[in-house]
Amino acid sequence: MNARSPFSPLTVLALVVAGGGLLLAMLWMLGTGLALGDTNDGGGHAGGRGLNGYAALYRLLDKTGHPLTLARDAQGLRQPGLLILTPPADADTKALSRIVAEHRAFGPVLVVLPKWQATLANTDQPGARKGWVTLGEAAVPAWRGFLDDVTVGIGHGPVTLADPYGPTLHPPRPDRMMAAIGDRLHPIISAGQGLVLAGRYDDGLTLVFEPDLLNNAGLARSENAAFALALVRALLPAGERRITFDLTLNGFARSPNLLTLAFTPPYLAATLCLILAAVAAGWRAFHRFGPPLAEDRDIALGKRALAQSTAALILRAGRYHLLPGAYGDAARARITVALGLPGHADPASTDAAIDRACLSRDPDALPFTTALAALRAARRPAEILRAAQSLHSIERMLTR
Repeated sequence: MNARSPFSPLTVLALVVAGGGLLLAMLWMLGTGLALGDTNDGGGHAGGRGLNGYAALYRLLDKTGHPLTLARDAQGLRQPGLLILTPPADADTKALSRIVAEHRAFGPVLVVLPKWQATLANTDQPGARKGWVTLGEAAVPAWRGFLDDVTVGIGHGPVTLADPYGPTLHPPRPDRMMAAIGDRLHPIISAGQGLVLAGRYDDGLTLVFEPDLLNNAGLARSENAAFALALVRALLPAGERRITFDLTLNGFARSPNLLTLAFTPPYLAATLCLILAAVAAGWRAFHRFGPPLAEDRDIALGKRALAQSTAALILRAGRYHLLPGAYGDAARARITVALGLPGHADPASTDAAIDRACLSRDPDALPFTTALAALRAARRPAEILRAAQSLHSIERMLTR
């Protein structure tokens, strides 16, 4: 008997769909890096909201319709478009050189040098927010092995700068301005006397030596924000608007995991096959919902079950020739008892008495001895069945 389930099929279907949706959402978050935590840690990168960060530049480009990507792995760095690098002062120069060299096959590269030594601000102070920093001394990054032909220094600079794209620029700290000198640099913005604040190479690499032109502190002024937007658009190839901000050099690199690889070619095909198999199994389970039916006994009880089991055994064994004699003797014994004939008489006398009883009941009926002889002579199953039915009809007539 099928017991009633405490849950309806629709309820179980809703639970399965909700659970599957949450699982897929978790896999998507792990694959996209949303579960890696907040990047607002006071660092000089696209997630930093302090004075030395570039979150304002990220939001400015986002609001002006540029598709943006935060790269956390090597695959993210291979996207077409402009790649913006904001490495820290202690960046791995080998990794920096490799990233710049590899991305030149996909698009231009903009490197913004670090300058400020910043510490996280005390959030207990009135007005302070998470991710804010206190700027300390300015220092030149010691990147040995990366563009060693460029000399970088810090000193006093002009209060205003000529912007090649528009209005005059106003650096927030002209007393701590960082500039460079290099024979292969083509100046974009200079401070005079050959000092380059932003310049580019012939191979598509652009460097901004004065980070206050692009960081959150500098973009507080609208003219600086207009310069940053114009610079980025000038670096983008014709018809291209995609921009990638690197986070791998700032400590947010994401190593590949099994969940991410499962949704990355060529493993994606196997993942889709497993998902389809799970859907098929769930569909089958839904249509078979509820507790299973009570299983029948392997050996049923009762005379009918005993007869069916015996018949099945005879069919499997194929011993049909054993049936006629046994059935005929059993039929004679039952008729003898029903007619009150002596049980110790010989079979011939008993058969003759049964024939007389048949003749008295129905003169046109088949004699018992004839039906019994036909049954004993039968060999094939169909013949045995017909003869047994005839004998059974005689038995019914005599035992009523």
